[in-house]
Amino acid sequence: MKTIAEAELHAYVDGALTESDRAEVEAWLASHPEEADRLRAYAEQNALLRSFYNPVLDEPVPATLLAARTREWRGYAAAAGIFALGIGLGWFVRGMLITPQILPTPLARQAATAHVVYSPEVRHPVEVTAAEEEHLVRWLSKRLGTALKAPKLASLGYELVGGRLLSGPQGPVAHFMYQDARGQRLTLYVSRQRGEPRDTAFRFSQEDRVSVFYWVDGNFGYALSGEVRRDQLLRVADDVYKQLNP
Repeated sequence: MKTIAEAELHAYVDGALTESDRAEVEAWLASHPEEADRLRAYAEQNALLRSFYNPVLDEPVPATLLAARTREWRGYAAAAGIFALGIGLGWFVRGMLITPQILPTPLARQAATAHVVYSPEVRHPVEVTAAEEEHLVRWLSKRLGTALKAPKLASLGYELVGGRLLSGPQGPVAHFMYQDARGQRLTLYVSRQRGEPRDTAFRFSQEDRVSVFYWVDGNFGYALSGEVRRDQLLRVADDVYKQLNP
């Protein structure tokens, strides 16, 4: 079997191959598991980026831009001149007057994005399975620098699948996954919240098709996510909250 070029592998991840070429790449990946894992990571990264930035495509065009379409060429030239002048002045006084700030992604959005990326996985939904729960909890606790525990949800019909370590905006993230008898999955996202308000209120957010209940306790944020009705998720989230905050 021929070697698959790197460009063709990237085209495979982007969904830009024909059916015959895609079948050829998949056959090659079947005998190259390390490459298959690498491409799976690329696909997960793409899904994260789309979930963060695709909503911007649906935002309405600002009225000022629409109005600019009707202006004469002199208006465009003047605007271009002012823009160029602004860039020059900005470069001259960079770091002297304004410190750029990037608004943090809300906890609920972070959790929902992780849920959308990992909950559909069949072969690799977690890094460490529930069979090694003690090791999983100890490992994630060490990485986050706090004593974690995986809530017991069997009474509500959910069993622990396992968990994984993620990278969040403020450091390591613990990601636990649960599943019911029908295969419905819920995920618990635990991350540091340095510099965030210590508001312990129990809150709800609808992130596209993912429902999220979240709260902050001390320096850590917790978010339970699932593609289920709000009232269903609330029952589980309430139990999780009580177990983590007895």
